[in-house]
Amino acid sequence: MSRVQQAWAALARPAVAFDDLPAPDVARRHAGRERAVDGLVFLLAVVLGALFISPQLHDNPDPLSAIEVAVDVGAGVLACSALWWRRRWPVAVALVCLLLGTVSSSATPAGLLALSSLAVHRPARPTVVVTLLWLPSLLVYAFYSPSTGPISVVLFVMPLAFAATGWGMFIRARRQLLLSLRERALRAEADKELRDEQARVAERTRIAREMHDVLAHRISLLALHAGALEVRPDLPPQQVQETAALLRSTARQALEELRSVIGVLREDAGPQPVVVAPQPTLSDLGRLVEEARAAGTVIDFEMHVEHSDELPAPLGRDAYRIVQEALTNVRKHAPGATVKLRVDGAAGHGLHVVVRNREAVPATAVSTLPGAGAGLLGLRERVELAGGTLAAGPDDVGDFVVEAALTWPT
Repeated sequence: MSRVQQAWAALARPAVAFDDLPAPDVARRHAGRERAVDGLVFLLAVVLGALFISPQLHDNPDPLSAIEVAVDVGAGVLACSALWWRRRWPVAVALVCLLLGTVSSSATPAGLLALSSLAVHRPARPTVVVTLLWLPSLLVYAFYSPSTGPISVVLFVMPLAFAATGWGMFIRARRQLLLSLRERALRAEADKELRDEQARVAERTRIAREMHDVLAHRISLLALHAGALEVRPDLPPQQVQETAALLRSTARQALEELRSVIGVLREDAGPQPVVVAPQPTLSDLGRLVEEARAAGTVIDFEMHVEHSDELPAPLGRDAYRIVQEALTNVRKHAPGATVKLRVDGAAGHGLHVVVRNREAVPATAVSTLPGAGAGLLGLRERVELAGGTLAAGPDDVGDFVVEAALTWPT
């Protein structure tokens, strides 16, 4: 393909209007309106073409011959008919009308309408090129027609050509602006939906983590105490009464902590502040360990934290939740194992929590407590949000270790 053919293929390729959408229902909606507009444009070009050729037929000292009139009218009809394809091939239609205008004054209005349509559907470069080609086209027509001079025809038609080009460029710029605003609005709506979905996912994750942290520990204690009553129906009445009291106390604490979590999750739901139970802190670890010991877990507990009263509340709550989840997992997956718990730290050096199962679990030990497998995942998310690190898994000697390093800012 030669360079001339390549240039023509680039100029004559079909145009896509800004408001063209691929949806079939949108295309059908605009089809009737476009046909009506095309009909009006055709009629306007015919009427204006008749007005342009009328002075040369009447009161003209050098009237056109019959052949020249036939050529003029025939070229005008072809130019007006070509306007039906001005949207699909704007450059080609504009050039065809321009060539027909070299031998026909009645084709001039159709050429101006085609030039305006070209400015609407194509960028400025091809539009400016076709507009400048009007000058030699008008000079050719001036030499061809015996009734007009080059100066008069150029001074009369070129301003019309510039006006048609400017009007088309204005419409194109307006459509581009509307398209940009529409795309921006759609993008903003999509971004809002994405942010809303991310917020919903984050809130669901937060609710799941809090509910798990609160209920898993208490429910596991209830299951263990109830299981003891089930396997030992011959316990003395006093011990049964103590176990029942412990069950009631554990259930009450579970309900209080659940109410606290629900209050935290709903603290922004209304104008009145919701009174919630105090959140656990580092000082509550002793009570947590005693509850686990009462359930039958052997725990070797040591805590060395300098200036623990200055520990930030969120940091203490995170440490409490880590120990709580680790002890719950021991009861579920390693019943009867001895636990070694170490907590130490200081301001500026961080808070270090280590929970280790010091004894291996017998192969025949099977836990009857269900587990969703989301406890350690929730702990890892909690620790990462606090800027710390969490490691969980067996060590070199076969013990299962949960180790967390939390940041304690100075």
